[in-house]
Amino acid sequence: MSSVDVSQEKVSLLLNQGNFHHNLSTPHLVEKVLNRNEGMLTSSGAICVTTGKYTGRSPKDKYIVNEPSIEGEIDWGSVNQPISQAVFAQVYEKVLSHLNAKKEVFVYNGFAGADPSHRMGIRVINEYAWHNLFAKALFLEPTENEHHQAEFTIISAPTFKADPVIDGTHSETFIMISFEKRVILIGGTEYAGEMKKSVFSVMNYLLPKKGILPMHCSANIGKEGDVALFFGLSGTGKTTLSADPKRKLIGDDEHAWSNAGVFNIEGGCYAKCISLSREKEPQIFDAIRFGSVLENVMIDPISRVADYDDGSLTENTRAAYPIEAMDNIVFPSIAGHPNTILFLTADAFGVLPPISKLTKEQAMYHFLSGYTSKLAGTERGITSPKATFSTCFGSPFLPLPATSYATMLGKLIDQHQVQVYLVNTGWTGGEYGVGTRVNLKYTRAMVQAAIEGELQHTETVKSDIFGLEIPIHIPGVPDDLLQPSNTWVDQSAYYIKAKELALKFEDNFKKFTNVPNDVIQKGGPL
Repeated sequence: MSSVDVSQEKVSLLLNQGNFHHNLSTPHLVEKVLNRNEGMLTSSGAICVTTGKYTGRSPKDKYIVNEPSIEGEIDWGSVNQPISQAVFAQVYEKVLSHLNAKKEVFVYNGFAGADPSHRMGIRVINEYAWHNLFAKALFLEPTENEHHQAEFTIISAPTFKADPVIDGTHSETFIMISFEKRVILIGGTEYAGEMKKSVFSVMNYLLPKKGILPMHCSANIGKEGDVALFFGLSGTGKTTLSADPKRKLIGDDEHAWSNAGVFNIEGGCYAKCISLSREKEPQIFDAIRFGSVLENVMIDPISRVADYDDGSLTENTRAAYPIEAMDNIVFPSIAGHPNTILFLTADAFGVLPPISKLTKEQAMYHFLSGYTSKLAGTERGITSPKATFSTCFGSPFLPLPATSYATMLGKLIDQHQVQVYLVNTGWTGGEYGVGTRVNLKYTRAMVQAAIEGELQHTETVKSDIFGLEIPIHIPGVPDDLLQPSNTWVDQSAYYIKAKELALKFEDNFKKFTNVPNDVIQKGGPL
């Protein structure tokens, strides 16, 4: 009998133990969370928990098991760190023994992928009841008549800590993905987002094999069935701009593009909620109710009201809730092919136009680049804006070489004649500290014009450094704002800063291999 069979057999034996609770209802899980003192009930009905020392992902502790069937396919490096089969097997055995000794373990069976033709059955095994409630909120529930077969198993044991000397890990924390054993093993961290993003990493490996492009983006749909995708890193406005009262939300974070159209990979949302208010984001605010999970949000001990402005535990406070908790949604989360793609960037150098039209080559270039910027003061040692590049707007979750995703995107743009725009939600009139941030009212007007097709045939002028086609006029937006050089008092300072950013794009792009020549020649700065 092979080691894979033995491991799966042990999981099956464990699942039949009396201490394993299967597919508990939301009220039952909430009761378990409270009885086990894992969290508290808030005034809105949500459960609030803290995640200890880890309030975000641990990318340096994420591994892919180096197995014969995938060895030549993975883009190995600092993102996709290899770990041996022997190390994985050793830690795997320890985690199973750890869970077997617990009085209670929680199991959830669900799916990743809203399209029934392409969904993946998942089994989530949790040491904590609140982690199981999180899984129930984030993944897709089987219908009464739907057959479920676990194609991938997530095993999460936060209180099991690895010994780096014995177990061959970098720290006590580990996130290990075995594509041959179809197992995601998580330990040493209570941050629930590791489960969500590990499944996304798996889908980023499996879906391209079926000719489907996985995407780290939000998506919405208009009354006429027109679909828009929003790509962007943290702080660029992806959630804010896709939550449009005139359009229905397909999903807020992870999607896939198949021959039939776009579908949400998840069944829930995992929103940042620092400074959340009903006035700014009413849909998200009102979705945080019974069945939802708040992470690291400060709660008044008497009234149990959440203080979303308090970031004393972390700025990365989170809310997990089923997508059905929002009113203005598409359900199931499936739609047709995109009409418009928007790449969002918060350019703190203040030199990119607030909106520009991209050719297919430019779209592939900026997709590979995944640019935004960190601000002075946000991290120790950063005294001026710092360019940040995250490949395909989701570098930590891409097992395959980046160009494979970009090539798929280029073909889909051509095939479906998609309009692509680069939207700068960052600074204008100078870099951060000198200029001002683009007014959200104007950004919304530009995005609306793009989505409604008003910019397809509008007159443009080409920027002389980045080669971007900039609209001359958009209703409701000052004409001078559209041309970034016009907003700077010192024109020479603008060109110095623009050339500085262009060089950063070019330096970053050198890391890519097998990029089509036309993307290199026509996609980037002139």
